[in-house]
Amino acid sequence: MPAALPLPLSTPNRNLVRLTYVRGITWTGFLVGIIVGIELLGFVLDVPAVIAVIVAMGLINIATWWRLGWPRDVSHLEYLIHLMLDVAGLSLLFYFTGGATNPFITYYLVPVTIAAATLPWHYAWVLACTAMGAYSILMLVYHPVPQLGSHYTMNLNLHVLGMWLNFFLSAGLVTFFIYKMAHALRHRDQTLSRTRESALRNEQVLAVATQAAGTAHELGTPLSTMAVLLNEMQEEAGKDTPLGEDLTLLRQQVDVCKAHLRQLVENADRRRMAEPEVRDVETWLRALINRWLVLRPDVTFHLEVARRRGQAQLVVDTTLDQALTNLLNNAADAQPDDIEIGLDWTSENVIIDIRDHGPGIAMDIADQLGETFVSTKSRGLGIGLFLTHATINRFGGGVSLYNHPDGGTLTEVTLPRSGQGLHP
Repeated sequence: MPAALPLPLSTPNRNLVRLTYVRGITWTGFLVGIIVGIELLGFVLDVPAVIAVIVAMGLINIATWWRLGWPRDVSHLEYLIHLMLDVAGLSLLFYFTGGATNPFITYYLVPVTIAAATLPWHYAWVLACTAMGAYSILMLVYHPVPQLGSHYTMNLNLHVLGMWLNFFLSAGLVTFFIYKMAHALRHRDQTLSRTRESALRNEQVLAVATQAAGTAHELGTPLSTMAVLLNEMQEEAGKDTPLGEDLTLLRQQVDVCKAHLRQLVENADRRRMAEPEVRDVETWLRALINRWLVLRPDVTFHLEVARRRGQAQLVVDTTLDQALTNLLNNAADAQPDDIEIGLDWTSENVIIDIRDHGPGIAMDIADQLGETFVSTKSRGLGIGLFLTHATINRFGGGVSLYNHPDGGTLTEVTLPRSGQGLHP
Protein backbone atom coordinates (compact mmCIF):
# COMPACT_ATOMS: atom_id res chain seq x y z
CA MET A 1 0.00 0.00 0.00
CA PRO A 2 1.62 3.32 -1.00
CA ALA A 3 2.29 5.54 1.98
CA ALA A 4 2.89 8.75 0.06
CA LEU A 5 -0.73 9.42 -0.94
CA PRO A 6 -1.48 13.04 0.02
CA LEU A 7 -4.34 13.51 2.46
CA PRO A 8 -7.42 15.12 0.87
CA LEU A 9 -8.54 18.45 2.28
CA SER A 10 -11.94 17.61 3.78
CA THR A 11 -12.23 16.05 7.25
CA PRO A 12 -14.27 12.96 6.11
CA ASN A 13 -11.59 12.24 3.49
CA ARG A 14 -8.86 12.44 6.11
CA ASN A 15 -10.85 10.16 8.41
CA LEU A 16 -11.30 7.61 5.63
CA VAL A 17 -7.54 7.62 4.98
CA ARG A 18 -6.95 6.90 8.65
CA LEU A 19 -9.62 4.18 8.60
CA THR A 20 -7.78 2.38 5.78
CA TYR A 21 -4.62 2.34 7.93
CA VAL A 22 -6.54 1.04 10.96
CA ARG A 23 -8.30 -1.60 8.86
CA GLY A 24 -5.05 -2.79 7.31
CA ILE A 25 -3.30 -3.11 10.69
CA THR A 26 -6.32 -4.77 12.33
CA TRP A 27 -6.91 -7.45 9.74
CA THR A 28 -3.21 -8.19 9.41
CA GLY A 29 -3.22 -8.75 13.19
CA PHE A 30 -6.27 -11.03 12.92
CA LEU A 31 -4.52 -13.08 10.22
CA VAL A 32 -1.42 -13.49 12.38
CA GLY A 33 -3.59 -14.45 15.40
CA ILE A 34 -5.49 -17.08 13.42
CA ILE A 35 -2.27 -18.59 12.08
CA VAL A 36 -0.87 -18.78 15.63
CA GLY A 37 -4.14 -20.28 16.91
CA ILE A 38 -4.18 -23.00 14.24
CA GLU A 39 -0.49 -23.88 14.23
CA LEU A 40 0.44 -23.49 17.89
CA LEU A 41 -2.80 -23.84 19.86
CA GLY A 42 -4.54 -26.39 17.66
CA PHE A 43 -7.72 -24.37 17.03
CA VAL A 44 -10.28 -26.21 14.92
CA LEU A 45 -11.59 -23.61 12.46
CA ASP A 46 -13.30 -23.46 9.08
CA VAL A 47 -10.05 -22.23 7.54
CA PRO A 48 -11.31 -21.55 3.97
CA ALA A 49 -14.21 -19.45 5.28
CA VAL A 50 -12.01 -17.48 7.71
CA ILE A 51 -9.36 -16.81 5.05
CA ALA A 52 -12.11 -15.77 2.59
CA VAL A 53 -13.38 -13.16 5.09
CA ILE A 54 -9.86 -11.75 5.62
CA VAL A 55 -9.18 -11.62 1.86
CA ALA A 56 -12.53 -9.91 1.28
CA MET A 57 -11.70 -7.22 3.84
CA GLY A 58 -8.29 -6.77 2.24
CA LEU A 59 -9.93 -6.22 -1.14
CA ILE A 60 -12.35 -3.72 0.44
CA ASN A 61 -9.36 -1.85 1.87
CA ILE A 62 -7.64 -1.75 -1.53
CA ALA A 63 -10.87 -0.51 -3.15
CA THR A 64 -11.18 2.17 -0.43
CA TRP A 65 -7.66 3.38 -1.10
CA TRP A 66 -8.42 3.53 -4.83
CA ARG A 67 -11.63 5.49 -4.10
CA LEU A 68 -9.62 8.10 -2.19
CA GLY A 69 -8.01 9.09 -5.48
CA TRP A 70 -11.36 10.40 -6.77
CA PRO A 71 -11.89 14.17 -6.75
CA ARG A 72 -15.31 13.78 -5.05
CA ASP A 73 -15.38 14.37 -1.28
CA VAL A 74 -16.38 11.63 1.12
CA SER A 75 -19.80 12.23 2.67
CA HIS A 76 -20.79 11.25 6.20
CA LEU A 77 -23.12 8.59 4.79
CA GLU A 78 -20.32 7.05 2.74
CA TYR A 79 -18.04 7.02 5.78
CA LEU A 80 -20.81 5.29 7.78
CA ILE A 81 -21.07 2.62 5.04
CA HIS A 82 -17.32 1.95 5.34
CA LEU A 83 -17.68 1.48 9.11
CA MET A 84 -20.71 -0.77 8.57
CA LEU A 85 -18.57 -2.91 6.23
CA ASP A 86 -16.02 -3.21 9.04
CA VAL A 87 -18.74 -4.35 11.46
CA ALA A 88 -19.99 -6.85 8.87
CA GLY A 89 -16.48 -8.22 8.35
CA LEU A 90 -15.92 -8.53 12.10
CA SER A 91 -19.27 -10.30 12.50
CA LEU A 92 -18.39 -12.89 9.84
CA LEU A 93 -14.95 -13.45 11.35
CA PHE A 94 -16.35 -13.86 14.85
CA TYR A 95 -19.11 -16.16 13.51
CA PHE A 96 -16.47 -18.60 12.24
CA THR A 97 -14.22 -18.23 15.32
CA GLY A 98 -16.45 -18.90 18.31
CA GLY A 99 -18.96 -16.07 18.28
CA ALA A 100 -19.36 -14.32 21.64
CA THR A 101 -16.83 -16.71 23.23
CA ASN A 102 -14.06 -15.14 21.13
CA PRO A 103 -12.14 -12.83 23.51
CA PHE A 104 -11.56 -10.31 20.68
CA ILE A 105 -15.27 -9.66 20.21
CA THR A 106 -15.00 -6.42 22.19
CA TYR A 107 -13.10 -5.08 19.17
CA TYR A 108 -16.57 -3.97 18.06
CA LEU A 109 -15.89 -0.95 20.32
CA VAL A 110 -13.26 0.36 17.88
CA PRO A 111 -15.63 1.18 14.97
CA VAL A 112 -18.22 2.35 17.54
CA THR A 113 -15.70 4.80 19.02
CA ILE A 114 -14.56 6.00 15.58
CA ALA A 115 -18.18 6.66 14.59
CA ALA A 116 -18.88 8.54 17.83
CA ALA A 117 -15.83 10.75 17.32
CA THR A 118 -16.30 11.55 13.63
CA LEU A 119 -19.93 11.15 12.55
CA PRO A 120 -23.16 13.04 13.28
CA TRP A 121 -25.26 11.94 16.23
CA HIS A 122 -27.80 9.74 14.40
CA TYR A 123 -25.13 8.01 12.29
CA ALA A 124 -23.09 7.19 15.41
CA TRP A 125 -26.11 5.55 17.05
CA VAL A 126 -26.93 3.59 13.89
CA LEU A 127 -23.48 2.00 13.99
CA ALA A 128 -23.62 1.44 17.77
CA CYS A 129 -26.98 -0.34 17.51
CA THR A 130 -25.69 -2.43 14.59
CA ALA A 131 -22.68 -3.55 16.62
CA MET A 132 -24.90 -4.34 19.63
CA GLY A 133 -27.24 -6.36 17.44
CA ALA A 134 -24.37 -8.29 15.85
CA TYR A 135 -22.91 -9.10 19.29
CA SER A 136 -26.33 -10.31 20.50
CA ILE A 137 -26.80 -12.60 17.50
CA LEU A 138 -23.30 -14.05 17.93
CA MET A 139 -24.24 -15.17 21.44
CA LEU A 140 -26.64 -17.66 19.90
CA VAL A 141 -25.50 -18.29 16.33
CA TYR A 142 -21.84 -19.16 15.63
CA HIS A 143 -19.36 -21.93 14.84
CA PRO A 144 -18.05 -23.10 18.21
CA VAL A 145 -14.32 -23.43 18.87
CA PRO A 146 -13.72 -26.05 21.63
CA GLN A 147 -10.66 -24.26 22.95
CA LEU A 148 -12.72 -21.09 23.60
CA GLY A 149 -15.49 -22.72 25.67
CA SER A 150 -18.43 -25.07 25.33
CA HIS A 151 -21.53 -24.48 23.23
CA TYR A 152 -24.17 -22.71 25.34
CA THR A 153 -27.14 -22.09 23.05
CA MET A 154 -29.63 -23.31 25.63
CA ASN A 155 -27.60 -22.69 28.78
CA LEU A 156 -25.89 -19.29 28.75
CA ASN A 157 -22.48 -19.05 30.42
CA LEU A 158 -22.58 -16.30 33.05
CA HIS A 159 -19.12 -15.05 32.09
CA VAL A 160 -20.13 -14.61 28.45
CA LEU A 161 -23.42 -13.01 29.51
CA GLY A 162 -21.47 -10.57 31.67
CA MET A 163 -19.22 -9.74 28.68
CA TRP A 164 -22.33 -9.06 26.62
CA LEU A 165 -23.84 -6.73 29.24
CA ASN A 166 -20.48 -4.97 29.63
CA PHE A 167 -20.28 -4.42 25.88
CA PHE A 168 -23.77 -2.90 25.76
CA LEU A 169 -22.94 -0.52 28.60
CA SER A 170 -19.53 0.39 27.11
CA ALA A 171 -20.89 0.93 23.60
CA GLY A 172 -23.67 3.20 24.87
CA LEU A 173 -21.37 5.27 27.07
CA VAL A 174 -18.67 5.52 24.40
CA THR A 175 -21.16 6.65 21.78
CA PHE A 176 -22.69 9.27 24.06
CA PHE A 177 -19.64 10.74 25.76
CA ILE A 178 -17.14 10.48 22.89
CA TYR A 179 -19.63 12.16 20.56
CA LYS A 180 -20.28 14.96 23.06
CA MET A 181 -16.56 15.54 23.62
CA ALA A 182 -15.76 15.48 19.89
CA HIS A 183 -18.66 17.84 19.19
CA ALA A 184 -17.44 20.24 21.88
CA LEU A 185 -13.91 20.18 20.47
CA ARG A 186 -15.15 20.82 16.92
CA HIS A 187 -17.33 23.68 18.16
CA ARG A 188 -14.39 25.17 20.06
CA ASP A 189 -12.13 24.94 17.00
CA GLN A 190 -14.75 26.62 14.82
CA THR A 191 -15.20 29.40 17.37
CA LEU A 192 -11.45 29.97 17.61
CA SER A 193 -11.16 30.00 13.84
CA ARG A 194 -13.93 32.58 13.50
CA THR A 195 -12.35 34.69 16.25
CA ARG A 196 -8.95 34.64 14.56
CA GLU A 197 -10.48 35.54 11.18
CA SER A 198 -12.46 38.39 12.75
CA ALA A 199 -9.38 39.75 14.53
CA LEU A 200 -7.32 39.60 11.33
CA ARG A 201 -10.10 41.29 9.35
CA ASN A 202 -10.43 44.04 11.95
CA GLU A 203 -6.68 44.65 11.85
CA GLN A 204 -6.77 44.96 8.08
CA VAL A 205 -9.77 47.30 8.19
CA LEU A 206 -8.03 49.43 10.79
CA ALA A 207 -4.90 49.54 8.63
CA VAL A 208 -6.93 50.65 5.61
CA ALA A 209 -8.76 53.30 7.65
CA THR A 210 -5.51 54.61 9.14
CA GLN A 211 -3.85 54.86 5.74
CA ALA A 212 -6.94 56.52 4.25
CA ALA A 213 -6.98 59.14 7.01
CA GLY A 214 -3.27 59.76 6.64
CA THR A 215 -3.52 60.03 2.87
CA ALA A 216 -6.44 62.46 3.14
CA HIS A 217 -4.44 64.63 5.52
CA GLU A 218 -1.34 64.56 3.31
CA LEU A 219 -3.29 65.38 0.13
CA GLY A 220 -4.82 68.49 1.66
CA THR A 221 -1.58 70.53 1.56
CA PRO A 222 -0.59 69.87 -2.08
CA LEU A 223 -4.17 70.45 -3.25
CA SER A 224 -4.29 73.81 -1.48
CA THR A 225 -0.93 74.76 -3.05
CA MET A 226 -2.17 73.74 -6.48
CA ALA A 227 -5.34 75.80 -6.03
CA VAL A 228 -3.32 78.96 -5.16
CA LEU A 229 -0.93 78.48 -8.10
CA LEU A 230 -3.78 77.83 -10.53
CA ASN A 231 -5.50 81.05 -9.42
CA GLU A 232 -2.31 83.01 -10.07
CA MET A 233 -1.79 81.34 -13.45
CA GLN A 234 -5.40 82.08 -14.41
CA GLU A 235 -4.95 85.77 -13.65
CA GLU A 236 -1.78 85.91 -15.77
CA ALA A 237 -3.15 83.93 -18.73
CA GLY A 238 -6.66 85.38 -18.79
CA LYS A 239 -9.86 83.40 -18.63
CA ASP A 240 -10.78 83.73 -22.33
CA THR A 241 -7.57 82.24 -23.70
CA PRO A 242 -7.18 78.52 -24.48
CA LEU A 243 -4.63 78.23 -21.68
CA GLY A 244 -7.02 80.00 -19.31
CA GLU A 245 -9.78 77.52 -20.15
CA ASP A 246 -7.45 74.60 -19.43
CA LEU A 247 -6.43 76.18 -16.14
CA THR A 248 -10.09 76.68 -15.24
CA LEU A 249 -10.73 72.97 -15.88
CA LEU A 250 -7.75 72.03 -13.72
CA ARG A 251 -8.98 74.30 -10.94
CA GLN A 252 -12.39 72.64 -11.06
CA GLN A 253 -10.79 69.20 -10.80
CA VAL A 254 -8.74 70.33 -7.80
CA ASP A 255 -11.89 71.69 -6.15
CA VAL A 256 -13.61 68.32 -6.73
CA CYS A 257 -10.71 66.50 -5.05
CA LYS A 258 -10.83 68.85 -2.06
CA ALA A 259 -14.62 68.42 -1.80
CA HIS A 260 -14.23 64.62 -1.77
CA LEU A 261 -11.66 64.83 1.01
CA ARG A 262 -13.95 67.07 3.09
CA GLN A 263 -16.85 64.69 2.49
CA LEU A 264 -14.69 61.75 3.54
CA VAL A 265 -13.94 63.35 6.90
CA GLU A 266 -17.54 64.55 7.42
CA ASN A 267 -18.97 61.11 6.63
CA ALA A 268 -16.54 59.45 9.03
CA ASP A 269 -17.58 61.80 11.82
CA ARG A 270 -21.27 61.41 11.02
CA ARG A 271 -21.04 57.62 10.96
CA ARG A 272 -19.36 57.58 14.35
CA MET A 273 -22.20 59.68 15.77
CA ALA A 274 -25.16 58.12 13.91
CA GLU A 275 -27.12 55.11 15.17
CA PRO A 276 -28.23 52.42 12.70
CA GLU A 277 -31.90 52.66 11.80
CA VAL A 278 -34.54 50.01 11.15
CA ARG A 279 -35.95 50.12 7.63
CA ASP A 280 -38.40 48.10 5.57
CA VAL A 281 -36.04 45.97 3.49
CA GLU A 282 -37.90 46.29 0.17
CA THR A 283 -38.22 50.08 0.47
CA TRP A 284 -34.55 50.37 1.46
CA LEU A 285 -33.36 48.17 -1.39
CA ARG A 286 -35.40 50.00 -4.05
CA ALA A 287 -34.11 53.37 -2.84
CA LEU A 288 -30.55 52.05 -2.88
CA ILE A 289 -30.93 50.76 -6.42
CA ASN A 290 -32.34 54.11 -7.57
CA ARG A 291 -29.31 55.92 -6.16
CA TRP A 292 -27.02 53.38 -7.77
CA LEU A 293 -28.64 53.89 -11.18
CA VAL A 294 -27.71 57.57 -11.03
CA LEU A 295 -24.08 56.50 -10.84
CA ARG A 296 -24.45 53.67 -13.38
CA PRO A 297 -26.92 54.82 -16.05
CA ASP A 298 -25.54 52.17 -18.45
CA VAL A 299 -27.02 49.33 -16.36
CA THR A 300 -30.13 47.30 -17.13
CA PHE A 301 -31.52 45.16 -14.33
CA HIS A 302 -34.49 43.15 -13.11
CA LEU A 303 -35.60 43.17 -9.47
CA GLU A 304 -37.61 40.23 -8.17
CA VAL A 305 -39.09 40.43 -4.69
CA ALA A 306 -40.51 37.31 -3.01
CA ARG A 307 -44.20 37.76 -2.33
CA ARG A 308 -44.48 36.71 1.28
CA ARG A 309 -46.95 37.71 3.95
CA GLY A 310 -45.81 40.70 5.95
CA GLN A 311 -42.72 42.84 5.49
CA ALA A 312 -39.17 42.19 6.62
CA GLN A 313 -37.21 44.89 8.41
CA LEU A 314 -33.47 45.40 8.47
CA VAL A 315 -30.97 47.35 10.57
CA VAL A 316 -29.08 49.62 8.13
CA ASP A 317 -26.71 52.55 8.03
CA THR A 318 -24.62 54.30 5.38
CA THR A 319 -21.82 51.73 5.58
CA LEU A 320 -24.24 48.96 4.62
CA ASP A 321 -25.52 51.08 1.73
CA GLN A 322 -21.96 51.46 0.48
CA ALA A 323 -21.23 47.75 0.90
CA LEU A 324 -24.20 46.69 -1.21
CA THR A 325 -23.42 49.41 -3.77
CA ASN A 326 -19.92 47.92 -4.11
CA LEU A 327 -21.42 44.52 -4.90
CA LEU A 328 -23.78 46.04 -7.45
CA ASN A 329 -20.84 47.88 -9.05
CA ASN A 330 -18.87 44.63 -9.26
CA ALA A 331 -21.77 43.01 -11.10
CA ALA A 332 -22.07 46.01 -13.44
CA ASP A 333 -18.32 45.96 -14.12
CA ALA A 334 -18.54 42.29 -15.10
CA GLN A 335 -21.55 42.78 -17.42
CA PRO A 336 -23.89 45.80 -17.16
CA ASP A 337 -26.69 44.19 -19.16
CA ASP A 338 -29.53 42.26 -17.55
CA ILE A 339 -28.36 42.15 -13.93
CA GLU A 340 -30.76 40.05 -11.86
CA ILE A 341 -31.43 41.19 -8.28
CA GLY A 342 -33.51 39.03 -5.95
CA LEU A 343 -34.90 39.77 -2.51
CA ASP A 344 -36.22 37.09 -0.17
CA TRP A 345 -36.43 36.53 3.57
CA THR A 346 -37.00 33.83 6.16
CA SER A 347 -38.02 34.04 9.80
CA GLU A 348 -34.43 34.96 10.71
CA ASN A 349 -32.59 36.31 7.67
CA VAL A 350 -32.90 38.56 4.66
CA ILE A 351 -31.33 37.19 1.45
CA ILE A 352 -30.27 39.45 -1.42
CA ASP A 353 -29.05 37.78 -4.62
CA ILE A 354 -27.13 39.65 -7.33
CA ARG A 355 -26.43 37.79 -10.54
CA ASP A 356 -24.47 39.09 -13.52
CA HIS A 357 -23.78 37.45 -16.88
CA GLY A 358 -20.06 38.09 -16.93
CA PRO A 359 -17.15 35.63 -17.16
CA GLY A 360 -17.52 34.34 -13.59
CA ILE A 361 -14.85 33.85 -10.92
CA ALA A 362 -11.57 32.01 -11.37
CA MET A 363 -11.62 28.98 -9.07
CA ASP A 364 -8.05 29.58 -7.85
CA ILE A 365 -9.07 32.86 -6.14
CA ALA A 366 -12.74 32.20 -5.36
CA ASP A 367 -12.05 31.13 -1.74
CA GLN A 368 -9.87 34.20 -1.07
CA LEU A 369 -12.30 36.90 -2.17
CA GLY A 370 -13.30 39.11 0.72
CA GLU A 371 -10.76 37.57 3.12
CA THR A 372 -7.80 39.62 1.88
CA PHE A 373 -6.96 42.16 -0.80
CA VAL A 374 -7.67 39.95 -3.82
CA SER A 375 -9.28 41.42 -6.92
CA THR A 376 -10.89 39.91 -10.01
CA LYS A 377 -10.22 43.11 -11.96
CA SER A 378 -6.99 43.77 -13.83
CA ARG A 379 -6.60 47.18 -12.16
CA GLY A 380 -8.36 46.44 -8.90
CA LEU A 381 -6.77 46.31 -5.47
CA GLY A 382 -9.40 44.06 -3.85
CA ILE A 383 -10.05 46.60 -1.09
CA GLY A 384 -13.69 47.24 -2.06
CA LEU A 385 -14.76 43.62 -1.74
CA PHE A 386 -12.74 43.17 1.44
CA LEU A 387 -14.40 46.17 3.09
CA THR A 388 -17.79 44.96 1.85
CA HIS A 389 -17.26 41.61 3.58
CA ALA A 390 -16.09 43.33 6.76
CA THR A 391 -19.13 45.64 6.83
CA ILE A 392 -21.69 42.89 6.24
CA ASN A 393 -19.99 40.64 8.80
CA ARG A 394 -20.24 43.49 11.32
CA PHE A 395 -24.02 43.40 10.81
CA GLY A 396 -24.01 39.67 11.58
CA GLY A 397 -24.39 38.66 7.94
CA GLY A 398 -22.26 37.08 5.24
CA VAL A 399 -21.39 37.25 1.56
CA SER A 400 -20.97 34.20 -0.70
CA LEU A 401 -19.92 34.23 -4.35
CA TYR A 402 -20.67 31.37 -6.74
CA ASN A 403 -20.19 30.63 -10.40
CA HIS A 404 -23.74 30.29 -11.73
CA PRO A 405 -24.41 27.06 -13.69
CA ASP A 406 -25.74 29.14 -16.62
CA GLY A 407 -22.76 31.51 -16.61
CA GLY A 408 -21.83 34.62 -14.68
CA THR A 409 -21.44 35.21 -10.96
CA LEU A 410 -24.10 34.85 -8.27
CA THR A 411 -23.48 36.96 -5.15
CA GLU A 412 -25.59 36.01 -2.14
CA VAL A 413 -25.86 38.46 0.77
CA THR A 414 -27.41 37.19 4.00
CA LEU A 415 -28.33 39.65 6.75
CA PRO A 416 -30.20 39.11 10.04
CA ARG A 417 -33.67 40.58 10.22
CA SER A 418 -34.30 43.41 12.67
CA GLY A 419 -34.02 42.13 16.24
CA GLN A 420 -31.10 39.78 15.57
CA GLY A 421 -28.61 42.39 16.76
CA LEU A 422 -25.67 44.31 15.36
CA HIS A 423 -22.15 43.14 16.14
CA PRO A 424 -19.85 45.86 17.35
